Amino acid sequence: MKFPDNIAVVILLVFMGCQQPKPKSDFDVVEEWEKERILNLAENYSDLKPITVTDSVAKRSKGTIHDFYSEGDYWWPNPKHPDSAYIRKDGLSNPDNFVAHRLAMIRLSQISGALAAAYLITDDEKYVKQLLPHLKAWFINEQTKMNPNLLFGQAITGLVTGRGIGIIDTIHLMEVALAVKAIEHSSSVPQTDVNSIKSWFEDYLQWLTTHPFGITERDNGNNHSVCWAMQVAVFSKLVNNQELLDFCKEFYKNTLLPDQMAANGSFPLELKRTKPYGYSIFNLDAMATLCQILSTDDENLFVYQTDDGKSLALGLNFLAPYLKNKNDWPYQKDVMYWEDWPVRQPALLFGGLALNNEAYLELWKSLSPNFTTQEIIRNMPVKYPLLWIGNN
Repeated sequence: MKFPDNIAVVILLVFMGCQQPKPKSDFDVVEEWEKERILNLAENYSDLKPITVTDSVAKRSKGTIHDFYSEGDYWWPNPKHPDSAYIRKDGLSNPDNFVAHRLAMIRLSQISGALAAAYLITDDEKYVKQLLPHLKAWFINEQTKMNPNLLFGQAITGLVTGRGIGIIDTIHLMEVALAVKAIEHSSSVPQTDVNSIKSWFEDYLQWLTTHPFGITERDNGNNHSVCWAMQVAVFSKLVNNQELLDFCKEFYKNTLLPDQMAANGSFPLELKRTKPYGYSIFNLDAMATLCQILSTDDENLFVYQTDDGKSLALGLNFLAPYLKNKNDWPYQKDVMYWEDWPVRQPALLFGGLALNNEAYLELWKSLSPNFTTQEIIRNMPVKYPLLWIGNN
């Protein structure tokens, strides 16, 4: 049958339209940038044995072997009175502090993130099987698991056995929670294990949101409050607690953003510190990560503005030029680790995607993804962005 010329053209156009490739998702785009790094790291982490809090005894801890313990970073022995309580030196980390539990948790985060991200990329069950022993050791096995609280975090010798401020140490459980979310429907994971792990996070959420330490941290007023909300939001995402997710969204809109950001997009409380550059980066990353986990198709928190014009977009606009060239930083240099910042800051990636800002994405790609300084690792809430993009 011979069609009139105009009909043939219409049919051809319809056919060509059907053959057009679908636009790439954010996950597809980031996967292209991250795939080689992720698979290499997953290979490196494939045969490691679990290490939990029970593998290191903290002699100064008042808790049990199942209790996470850390010590305040900036607290030192008093040189005038060696047997008295420690004294504070803001920004200067005491190298003699107990850090074994923190390092073990960071290790868990690195392993979990790499293996779960590799699973998202390849759909290969081997990565799930390699990850599961670590999750069971930390959250299920009665002999090795961690208690779901932080009663003994960031203790200070001679002053307190633990503080609410120590809750910031568990930002490294966020990508563990997202790793669980990534693999929970895998055929290699028994549903009973998924339920047990989620039960642990439900218990920790209950503690975070009701214990006086959790309330104090929530109301701290600086980056600690942001990190409290960031954790609560991620853990709530894992266990489907919509009430807490809604609370975190309103907390961001009505408290965190308006109370912490200045009219120019800076964070005055962070600028007052002895490491104003690093703390400003850290707080912007935490806020951007919070917006990433809380944003929906109907509400992009990166563009949300307070009545006086404060927004995550404004914060990025303030800090991005100094991430591109920190020599232009108009404030004092950090007393430690000035040379180690910036790296691939998640605020640039999440903000670049949410705001369709190619400059932020190009800057993110230009920065190092392979950082080894412990201070930088400790203050990086996002090491595997695919988990945050692929799990939403």
